[in-house]
Amino acid sequence: MNMQKMMKDLQKMQGKMAQVQESLQSTVYEAEAGGGLVKVSINGKYEVQAVRLKKEAVDPDDVEALEDLLLAAFNEARAKVEADSTQKMGGLTKGLGIPGM
Repeated sequence: MNMQKMMKDLQKMQGKMAQVQESLQSTVYEAEAGGGLVKVSINGKYEVQAVRLKKEAVDPDDVEALEDLLLAAFNEARAKVEADSTQKMGGLTKGLGIPGM
């Protein structure tokens, strides 16, 4: 492969990656647990944007259940960010033939 062409391709890819990263960071990912009792929204930087609870999710005698629902919703939202990032970023490096990418 021609080194100049490879360097140009890498520069193009870097620009596209920056655009994708910017897009991912501003995207809001939503997840829920307990059939919608708990909903969590985070952005691509893993910053929490919103947490919504239905009244039925709050039982003072069973705080652990609410904690479990919150944990499940946060983990699902994080997994959505990671899956979207992997899918979008992985598409940029396909076909370049660069070892390790």
